[in-house]
Amino acid sequence: MLFNSIEFLIFALSFFLLWPVFRKNNTSRWAFLTITSLFFYGWWDWRFLFLILFSGLIDFISGILLVNKPSRKRIILAVSIIANLGSLSIFKYSVFFANIVQDTFLLFGIAIDLVSKIPQFALILPVGISFYTFQSLSYTIDIYRGRLKPTKNILHFFSYLAMFPQLVAGPIVRANDFLQQLKNANIPNALQKWNAIKMICFGLFQKVVIADNLSLFIDSAYEDKTSFNGTIYWWVVSIAFSFQIYADFSGYSLIARGLAKYMGFHFKMNFNHPYLSISLRQFWTRWHISLSTWFRDYVYIPIGGSYKGIFRAVLALTITLLLSGLWHGANYTFMIWAGIHLIFLLIEKATKWNKRLSLPPLFFITIIFLQVTIAWVYFRAQNIDQANKIVTLLFSFEPSNLDFFNFYLNNILFLILAIIIECWVYLKRTKRSIIKIYNKYNLDIIAVSISVLLILFFRGEGQQFIYFQF
Repeated sequence: MLFNSIEFLIFALSFFLLWPVFRKNNTSRWAFLTITSLFFYGWWDWRFLFLILFSGLIDFISGILLVNKPSRKRIILAVSIIANLGSLSIFKYSVFFANIVQDTFLLFGIAIDLVSKIPQFALILPVGISFYTFQSLSYTIDIYRGRLKPTKNILHFFSYLAMFPQLVAGPIVRANDFLQQLKNANIPNALQKWNAIKMICFGLFQKVVIADNLSLFIDSAYEDKTSFNGTIYWWVVSIAFSFQIYADFSGYSLIARGLAKYMGFHFKMNFNHPYLSISLRQFWTRWHISLSTWFRDYVYIPIGGSYKGIFRAVLALTITLLLSGLWHGANYTFMIWAGIHLIFLLIEKATKWNKRLSLPPLFFITIIFLQVTIAWVYFRAQNIDQANKIVTLLFSFEPSNLDFFNFYLNNILFLILAIIIECWVYLKRTKRSIIKIYNKYNLDIIAVSISVLLILFFRGEGQQFIYFQF
């Protein structure tokens, strides 16, 4: 069920109509959240409800046993990790790992066929599996570390794990942040409801106006459905994808946060205008914050990256980024995307070039954006060969037929709009005088009204959220 669909609109209206009735006490609140969230998830494919129920039951039981059986904590945690990562591997990485084994045997002249032996059910990627798996894992790991007490009410646990706003594409909510919130019948005040409406409207605007209107232009390029080519053309396409994936994913997170806030709950910010970063390190503190902090807390720091010397730091950063690439998908392109970020981060860390140069912030913002955009080429490309060709074109000064500006004018106008919005945010953060007018007269109502009008009259062709595939 997509946030930008009529089905979800009907679902959401029904939910919020009944929500004041069921939120009054813990049992009814947790039961209502669990049932409606499972209905929301099952709308896509009811068969995979068994998967989220299996993962959740394993961790709910593991959480209790971790406290009741302290002498077996390691074994219990291992069972939780193996069960979660095992199911994730079966559905997300079966073909990928089978191809690796096949390619390895082929190096020695031995041809085997493992892919055809994979069961058909394992070839379907359940929506949101990477998100709720990590969310569930953080619960048992935090209990193991003594940072969280387990809940003994299964409805309490599943209302945390399966809560529909963030279930299929994040943000990844931590149990120690959210279980306590679920214990209270939080009733949002008028200001909180207004902020929730703003988030939902701005999130939908980012998705259906910016991201969806850019998709035709970008898809036609990467799927070889156009005759246009050349350096300028591919720079425009690459920059367009940078804004498409940002608007798409940030839009989903805003909608999720807005829905939760209207219910009386708070999700932490997941995007903080990452394209205004003045270093790549800062970019990773602003992009998909819930995932980057998850890897920081459960991979990077445990390896010793923050306190055991430069070698351990480089090793931890390498493992963390490569796992992040693998988390995004079973394809070598995601690994290269992560590897490019790793190289740029190591150069930045070793040279401190962004701290040594005394230049305006816009210079650093531009350089970081270009680094990120180059890496996005591998993220979006269908294979490594295609990505290599595109990156070569970006720096080979091949002539472009500029008629593509006219042909895709309607799409490119929305790219320009996205750039203008980021420039506006930059000016607002630097407190330029023109922005003070906006702040003085609180023009949010006008901004929301414009967003709604654009959503109604300039929405692109409905597209699935990009991160549903992860």
